[in-house]
Amino acid sequence: MLGIGDDCAIYRPRAGEDLVFTTDFSIEDVHFRLDSHTAAQVGHNALARGLSDIAAMGASPRFCLLSLAVPQYISKRWLRSFYAGLLQLAHSSETVLAGGDLARGQKLHCDIVVAGALPLGSALRRSGAKPGDAIYVSGTLGGSALGLETGKGAAWKRHLRIEPRVRLGQYLRRTLKATACMDLSDGISLDLQRLCLESKVAALLTGLPVFPGASMEHALHGGEDYELLFTVKSSVKVPDRFEEIPLTQIGEILQSPQGRVLFKGKKLTPKGYDHFRTLQQ
Repeated sequence: MLGIGDDCAIYRPRAGEDLVFTTDFSIEDVHFRLDSHTAAQVGHNALARGLSDIAAMGASPRFCLLSLAVPQYISKRWLRSFYAGLLQLAHSSETVLAGGDLARGQKLHCDIVVAGALPLGSALRRSGAKPGDAIYVSGTLGGSALGLETGKGAAWKRHLRIEPRVRLGQYLRRTLKATACMDLSDGISLDLQRLCLESKVAALLTGLPVFPGASMEHALHGGEDYELLFTVKSSVKVPDRFEEIPLTQIGEILQSPQGRVLFKGKKLTPKGYDHFRTLQQ
């Protein structure tokens, strides 16, 4: 109803609609480097991280809010390119930039808030997986980690640009009736355990679709793939692809023990990325 220009944006939800909200940081030298990422890539990825969470719920994006702390060494030209990258993705995903904030900072910090919507009570959650459900993943895994390690080729391009699976998330909710879903940002060894803990189940992992040239270690623990991890009832026929995105069964949900993931007959230790791993208890 009202966007940029006033003290607040005004959004009026439709009848029978749930709203979902997410927020994501993009921090210089943590999520990107100015010597390796263009300004447009940083802007695109800032919004893409939030859209990936919206996709995991099966929602449609509605609007975003952007807070940006800018150091002295960032130029106006860089900022214009940053916003161009963000707004291009916002336009293609029908996400309105409805407001935000600008401030000075010692390094570039970006916080994006994204709001999405979907029919009342229909959101995909991490807590719905049941014993006997099949586990699937979209795309291939390990490409971003390989790209970060080598800085070369298709893997490097994969690392530099996040592609949120918004339309796939909606398909999982509407058509496949997925029982649980989440996006893969920190590595499947950690993220699958998170899904199992929320659903109070265990999982048997039988294999993974690995990005060409990546290792199984990259695929299991690398992170920043931003693919969708989802479960469906065993009776559901899942196609091999959705709009050119491969969909691969990688295992099944087990009864117990809660949170355990088995891979090649052994307990899989989660080693995905954790910002707070070094904090004292």
